[in-house]
Amino acid sequence: MIEPDGVSEPGLRADLLDTWVAATDAGGSVGFTAPAPVDLVAETLDRALERVGSGQDLLGVLHNGDRYVGMGLLVANGGQLSSHWRTVLRVMVHPKYQGNGAGRLLMNGLRTSAEQLGLEQLMLTIRDGGNLDAFYGKLGYRVVGRHPRAVRVAADDYRDEIMLVTDLGTR
Repeated sequence: MIEPDGVSEPGLRADLLDTWVAATDAGGSVGFTAPAPVDLVAETLDRALERVGSGQDLLGVLHNGDRYVGMGLLVANGGQLSSHWRTVLRVMVHPKYQGNGAGRLLMNGLRTSAEQLGLEQLMLTIRDGGNLDAFYGKLGYRVVGRHPRAVRVAADDYRDEIMLVTDLGTR
C-alpha cells in the first residue's frame, strides 16, 4: 500500500495513468469508455492521489519490479455512521499483466489493509456484462443490490450497476 507521503513516488503517477488508459482502451470498467479521454483520466487520478495524500483514502498498487502495473483504492465516505467500511474503487491491472493472478493479488492486498485498519466490510460496484461478479464472488463478495440502467456506455447501451459486499474477518 502507498502511504500518504508516498503518492509523489517517482514513476507512480505516470505508470498508474498508463495502466488506467490501457485498461479503459481494453474495455475495462474503470470509469470511462474507449477511447480513453486521457485528460479526464489524469484529472480523476490526480484527485484520487490528492485524497490518498491527505490520508482520506488508501491506495493499493501492484509493482512488477520494473513499474506499477495495477491499482485499487479503499475510499472513505467520511460519515461517522459508516466508518466501519470502505468502498473499493478503481481496481485495475494493466492488460499486459492480466491473467496470471495479479487481480487476485491486488484484491487480497486491499482486503489485508482493510482488516489492518479494523474495518468490518468492503463494498464495490461493477458494471453488468463483464462477468466480474464471478471474479469477485471467488473473493468472498456477494451481490446485495442492482441499479438497472445506471451506466450508459453509449447512446443506446445501458448497463446495470451491481453492488457487492464482503464481510471482513471471514472467508
